[in-house]
Amino acid sequence: MEEENLNKNELMRKIMEYKFAINDMALFLDTHPCNENALMKHNDAVKKYQEYKEKYETIYGPLSIDTEINSWENWVYDPWPWERSEN
Repeated sequence: MEEENLNKNELMRKIMEYKFAINDMALFLDTHPCNENALMKHNDAVKKYQEYKEKYETIYGPLSIDTEINSWENWVYDPWPWERSEN
């Protein structure tokens, strides 16, 4: 991972940056499906996105329902991602 000691907001920013890059490259690949460089960059962005998302969720909890959850009660009763404090 690029930086190891990111705070909560920095981790979220990285997740959003890589998610944007993945979507942007997917649009490009829709019209340029044989572009190996774009495909490689897309796959690298997916890996980074997954790394940052996993790190965030390990520390702060799941970002979405498609994340493995240890207890359904935790998902329902813990603060939702948008309700969590900025700290």
